[in-house]
Amino acid sequence: MATTVIIDSISQAHEALGLPKPQHPLVSMVYFKDIQHASAFYGVRVINNLYQVMLKSSNLLGTLHYGRNSYDFQEGTLVFMAPGQRSEFDGEIELGKEAIEGWSLAFHPDLIRKYDLGEKIANYSFFSYEANEALHVSEEEKHTIEGIIDKIIKEYSQNLDQHSHHLIVANIQLLLDYCIRFYDRQFYTRATVNHDVVAKFERLLKGYYETHKMHDLGVPTVQYCAEELSLSSNYLSDLLKKETGKSTQEHIHLFVIEKAKNSLLSSTRTVSEIAYSLGFDYPQHFSSLFKSKTGFSPRDYRNLN
Repeated sequence: MATTVIIDSISQAHEALGLPKPQHPLVSMVYFKDIQHASAFYGVRVINNLYQVMLKSSNLLGTLHYGRNSYDFQEGTLVFMAPGQRSEFDGEIELGKEAIEGWSLAFHPDLIRKYDLGEKIANYSFFSYEANEALHVSEEEKHTIEGIIDKIIKEYSQNLDQHSHHLIVANIQLLLDYCIRFYDRQFYTRATVNHDVVAKFERLLKGYYETHKMHDLGVPTVQYCAEELSLSSNYLSDLLKKETGKSTQEHIHLFVIEKAKNSLLSSTRTVSEIAYSLGFDYPQHFSSLFKSKTGFSPRDYRNLN
């Protein structure tokens, strides 16, 4: 069984990487070329209780594992990790070489807790994407991001005053807002691939009922669909939202409602029987969902048609 290392603070992360004490207790920018040693992270499972934005370098050797997938360090891309996520690194970093590119921005949840970003951070769904859903940035986009990071470094490197904390958090939020824009661009430029995912998702829902999985598993869930498509729940929902205007949950509900409508109008089964046949454990949950989506109770819908 792999050893588990838990990182709870910026200071602890610096110590593990052989870096000097951080200039700010809650936020730090680390360039891979400055890392003195990272043996504490080789072949162990790391639970990182910090937020992390990492640009992976083309000349950083090894593979990062987290979630259900792994990501090869051969391409320079951005990966986002939220507190509590597990990761594992196999390989070695050629330490002390100026040519090594890449960096990691880490910040503690306490940094943003008293600010709007503390409430909004969950809206940046890419913090829960899988490794194979990383953000590929152009050189221009990379320069934009690194320009913002330079401002963050400047703020925590100089003498702190009453404005420092606010400006650091504001720039982190600006960085994340730009990443939303860049992810939107990535969804757009991968339209063909995304259309294939939408088609696979629709076939998945159809096959779910054709093979009667609802009898054992109930109504299909977002997590089930995402796992079957080898995607994270957030990435699948964001992809579907960009392509169709509806989230995964909305698609599932609409699919189930259409099947319910067909059953209500083409059979004499009771509402409860239809609910159970669709995978609902409780008929009242089915009736509530049906009315919220159609404006009618199942019984009234049947009577009106």
